[in-house]
Amino acid sequence: MASFDTLNHSHLRNFLDKRVRDGVIRRVIGKWLKAGVLEEGKVQEAESGTPQGGVISPLLANIFLHEVLDKWFEELVKPRLSGDAFLVRYSDDILMVFSLEKDAKKVMAVLPKRFGRFGLGLHPEKTRLVDFRRPKQTLYEGSPGSCPKPGIFDLLGFTHYWGKTRKGGLVVKRKTAKDRFGRSLSRAAKWCRNNRHLPLRIQYQTLVRKLQGYYQYYGIIGNHQALSRFLYEVKRVWRKWLDRRSQKRSMSWDRFVRLLDRYPLPEPSLTRLVVPVAARP
Repeated sequence: MASFDTLNHSHLRNFLDKRVRDGVIRRVIGKWLKAGVLEEGKVQEAESGTPQGGVISPLLANIFLHEVLDKWFEELVKPRLSGDAFLVRYSDDILMVFSLEKDAKKVMAVLPKRFGRFGLGLHPEKTRLVDFRRPKQTLYEGSPGSCPKPGIFDLLGFTHYWGKTRKGGLVVKRKTAKDRFGRSLSRAAKWCRNNRHLPLRIQYQTLVRKLQGYYQYYGIIGNHQALSRFLYEVKRVWRKWLDRRSQKRSMSWDRFVRLLDRYPLPEPSLTRLVVPVAARP
């Protein structure tokens, strides 16, 4: 859902009337909305959306979606459902969870109309129904059965899926999403390529900060394998571009291992205590 680019200014002002009474703040917000976009030396006034890259854009989008989606879901949708349901939203990333399939299909049918009423739209590729019910134990024991394989979904950079604990129980686990893994690795490889001329100490210090930042976000319980793989791939691309600093290919793996003894990259660490909760039987 591209909310930042399609926010209707008229609806947004109506929502702000409920929250912001200070005239000075309202005038500043109005100026932000009318600032326009500079393209090829020409300023184009925006009739909808919030300023691209503006610090106020996420805040205005959250206010807009709170009125359009959050309150609507709590006050109008949930009382009409037959089973339990809850909503998780971070900016314009949304997850709706239903205990009954018929409730999910009912809300899915009316959701495009609700968004369309306020000038918003659903992402055609990311919006879908996922059967995420607790799978039968036979699926994980290798026994034949008619139960389909449980679904998976991505949210906020993590792939959520059903897995087994060490004691044999079933829990919802999380690992780094494939596209986010590739995107982060591509950025690291691009940096190594563009900065391979820098002194080794400078390269090392920057890569340490990049890895620590990566661990800070993706370092949750159950994701250690993906973190270890990311560290290995970063080492691989670093060696690759160090080997191409000149026409003489001199950074063999043996030499690179010795370099890592002097400049050791940080090992993966679990920094976020997000613990998968065992599902009810």
